[in-house]
Amino acid sequence: MNPSVHVSTQRSVSRRQFLRATGVGLALPLLDAMVPAFSRAAAAIATPPRRMLGICNNLGLLPEKFFPALNSTGAGYTLSPYLEELQAHRNDFTVFSGVSHPDVDGGHPADNCFLTAAPHPGSGGFRNTISVDQYAAERLGHLTRFPSLTLGVNVSQGVRSLSWTGAGVLIPCEEHAADVYRRLFLKGSPKEVREQERKLSLGQSIMDAVAGQAKSLQRDLGAHDRERLDQYFTGVRDLEKRLEKSREWEKKPKPVVKEKQPVDPDSPAEYMEKVRLMYDMAALAFETDSTRLITLMLDSVNSPTLDIEGAHITDGYHSLSHHGKSEKKLVQLEAIDREHMRHLSALFTRLKGTGEQGANLLDQSMILYGSNLGNASTHVTTNLPVLFAGGGFKHGQHLVYDKENNYPLPNLFVSMLQRMGLEEGAFASSTGTMKGLEMV
Repeated sequence: MNPSVHVSTQRSVSRRQFLRATGVGLALPLLDAMVPAFSRAAAAIATPPRRMLGICNNLGLLPEKFFPALNSTGAGYTLSPYLEELQAHRNDFTVFSGVSHPDVDGGHPADNCFLTAAPHPGSGGFRNTISVDQYAAERLGHLTRFPSLTLGVNVSQGVRSLSWTGAGVLIPCEEHAADVYRRLFLKGSPKEVREQERKLSLGQSIMDAVAGQAKSLQRDLGAHDRERLDQYFTGVRDLEKRLEKSREWEKKPKPVVKEKQPVDPDSPAEYMEKVRLMYDMAALAFETDSTRLITLMLDSVNSPTLDIEGAHITDGYHSLSHHGKSEKKLVQLEAIDREHMRHLSALFTRLKGTGEQGANLLDQSMILYGSNLGNASTHVTTNLPVLFAGGGFKHGQHLVYDKENNYPLPNLFVSMLQRMGLEEGAFASSTGTMKGLEMV
């Protein structure tokens, strides 16, 4: 199956956005009643699910410190200075050189396209397309309490996000780890539960009303419009069923975890602590199978002078990225970049140390870390710094593509979707799956 991504998802996403506008949350669980044939014994030996976490640092990393030498390729490559921070996980990730999104230009605006690959984000009248996480959520989101999570750190709200619907609508980032924790693990008060049920019932009533009005028009429509209306009615019936299941989910207990609710830092300068907390929330969400699809926008552009233990940072993050080869700025920027790598290493360690049905959570989770900028100092959007960990792929290698005519990064998205069990042959500007990336 090789559907047109942007066309095939347009209509259903518009309906979803319509319901979200009414306050209806479409968290679609895999209820016990949906799988009566599953016994406890069968569940115990079932194949553990695949998961996806996409992370974008929109000021990137110093290229000369991140990329291994181009003549150091394959499994025997020499780790770059930054990748030395991930030495303990060398065989758990692949680093790419010479990849980018075809026709995604515009400098900073390209961060919104990191998971969509929509072309020319800086042009007038630009409209984004569906992100790879939401494409998967449309097809797999019903398997968990939350179809997806959209997270952020210091995000310019309403302007930036990694998650976008098929209608090109931004999904706002959740920036407070404490709020994410409450959503995942704390049951609302009886009053809050009743209010949520009321919203779900309201959504059902709205769907009934809209469907009723549409049916009254049916007799006056041509054949093509009647066909489109039939498709709409099918979608309405599907959403009505999902709303009913969502009401059932409101009465189901949330997972119980040992970790306490986090305390969010007060200052944007505590950027790295916020990053650490969001990694913890992503890990907890995967550990409890609350969702299998997460994005995290690290809005470095919108971050001030950072507090980093052991480093003397004197300038704003964005200003440092435009270093002009100033040694003073480069030293500070390297301290920030290395801290990013250390937090990423800690996330890998945690996931790798969490068992799941004979595997570990890192092997079951695809972690994409990268940036929309190949070099933040010059705003170029080619030769993006990207590494890819976990997910049951053959790692421990440096894959080098053409630095002048870059290999399409959306090919990696196709490989990720297929690893999630979706038989997709294309996504955005892809030309196939990621060459050289093999599954174990």
